[in-house]
Amino acid sequence: MRKIASVAFATSCALALAACGSADDASTEAEADTVEIPANEAMADVTDEPVLDAEAAAVEDATADAEEAAAAAAADAEAAGNAAANVAAQVEAAAASADSE
Repeated sequence: MRKIASVAFATSCALALAACGSADDASTEAEADTVEIPANEAMADVTDEPVLDAEAAAVEDATADAEEAAAAAAADAEAAGNAAANVAAQVEAAAASADSE
């Protein structure tokens, strides 16, 4: 009995939700005339020009500075690696000449 009552309640809830929906055709796709024209009409009375967001510009500047710093650090690391390779080659050459004597 309890199972039948819960199924009946769930069915009535589903029908109530279905009744709240609109009767518009759901197969109509979003097309330029159904989307862009209402948006253009809504913006027709707007005369203000866009302004630069100072916080966004500051974030962009900080990002550019961080990217430059990262590139400089990578170049420094590359130079240090090359210097270490040169020192290792000199050490090997010195060791080879010491062994040959």
